[in-house]
Amino acid sequence: MTQTLPSAAVLGARAFAALAGLNRFSDEPGKLTRLYLSPAHKQAAEWVKGAMEVAGLSAFIDAAGSVQGRREGTVPGAPAVLIGSHIDTVKDGGRFDGNLGVVAGILAAQALRDAGISLPFPLEVVGFGDEENVRFPTHLSTSEALAGAYNPAWLEARDSEGVKLGDALVAFGGNPAGIAALARKPGSIQAYLEVHIEQGPVLEAENEPVGIVTAINAQSRAQVRVTGVAGHAGTVPMALRKDALTAAAEMALALEQIAAAHELAVGTVGVFRPDPGATNVVPGSAEFTIDFRAPKDATLAAMDAEIRKRFGEIAQRRGVGLEIIPYARAAAVPMEPRLQDALAAGIARCGSNLAGRRLPSGAGHDAMAIAAVAPVAMLFVRNEKGISHSPLENMTEADAGIAIRVLIETILELAEQAK
Repeated sequence: MTQTLPSAAVLGARAFAALAGLNRFSDEPGKLTRLYLSPAHKQAAEWVKGAMEVAGLSAFIDAAGSVQGRREGTVPGAPAVLIGSHIDTVKDGGRFDGNLGVVAGILAAQALRDAGISLPFPLEVVGFGDEENVRFPTHLSTSEALAGAYNPAWLEARDSEGVKLGDALVAFGGNPAGIAALARKPGSIQAYLEVHIEQGPVLEAENEPVGIVTAINAQSRAQVRVTGVAGHAGTVPMALRKDALTAAAEMALALEQIAAAHELAVGTVGVFRPDPGATNVVPGSAEFTIDFRAPKDATLAAMDAEIRKRFGEIAQRRGVGLEIIPYARAAAVPMEPRLQDALAAGIARCGSNLAGRRLPSGAGHDAMAIAAVAPVAMLFVRNEKGISHSPLENMTEADAGIAIRVLIETILELAEQAK
C-alpha cells in the first residue's frame, strides 16, 4: 500500500519549500512576526487555504480565523482524523513553531491523495490562528472555538494599541456571531494529531529525530500590577521611597526561586513595564506578566499559593499596592495512550533505527484545547539546541521528512484499525 508514497527525503524537501512560501508573510520586515488577525495572518491564512485545496482538501477560513480543510472518507458518518497546529507566531519568532505542523498535515493529505489511498474516515487539517496568544490576552482561543469552549469575553479584550479583538476579527473577515457554531459535536473526531518541534533539547541530546509526547504540562498566566508612589529621583530619600519597579523586580526574583524549588517546574516574567519610565523619576507603578508551569496540577496549585503569599509579603514590606489578575490557566493534559501507540507503530513502519522516545511537553499546544472533545496525541521533532520562539530556531530537512512520513504511516495505522 505504501510503496507509492513519497520518501522521507522528498517529503522533507517539499516541507521546506512550503515553509519558505508560508513564512514570506510577516508583520515586520526582516523578521517573522505574524500575530493573530494581523494583515500577515490574513495573507498566511489565504496561502494555507490555497495549499489545502491543491492537496485535495475542501478548505475555508472559519469564523474565528482558523483555516480548515477536509477530505471525505469512504465510510459515511465516520468520525474524522484531524491534524492541526498553528500559523501565528511570537514577535520575531522562528520558522518552524506551529508552521511545521500545518505544512505536515497538508503534505500528508496530498501524499495520500496522490497515491490513490482512500481512508475509511474523513481526513481534516486545521491551521489555528491564536495559539501564541501574543496580541490579545486569550488562551488558545481558535482551538477552544472548535472545542466549544470559546470565552465570549475574549471578544472584548484589547491589544497594546487598544484594538478590540472582536473588531479585529471583523476586519480580518471573521464573524464573532459564528464562533459558537464552530464547536465540534461529541464523537465527530476520533483522533487529533499534532506534529511540532520539540522546543527543547531532549531529542537532540539523544540523537533521535522524533519522539512521542506523553502529556502537556499544566500552566498558569497572570498580569501583575504593583502600585507605589512616583517621585523625583534626586530628592526622595531611599528610606521613604515606595518604588514600584524595585518591588516588582523582587517579585520576579521570588517567582524564579519558587519555580526552582519544584521539580520540573518553570517560571517566567516575559513582560515588564515600569511607569512613567523616565530616567529621573522613581517609578510609581509597574506591570509584569508571570507564566508558570509544572507537570502536575497539584504542583501548579502549590506554586500559585506560594506566589501569592510571597508577592503579598513583598508588597506589604515595601508599602506598595499589589494586584494579580489571572488570565489563562490550563490543567495538565495527558495524551491518549491508544494514539501514542499508533504513533509508535507509525515510527516502527519507518525504520528500526528510530527509538520512538516518549517525553512530556513543557510548552502549551492547541492539543490542550482539543483534548476536551477528542483523543489527542503529539509527535515531537528534533530542533537545534532546543531553541524556539527565536529567529535562531532551526531543524533539518531530513527530520521534517521523517516526521511527515511517520504522520502518514500513523494515519494508515489508524485506517487499518478501523477495518
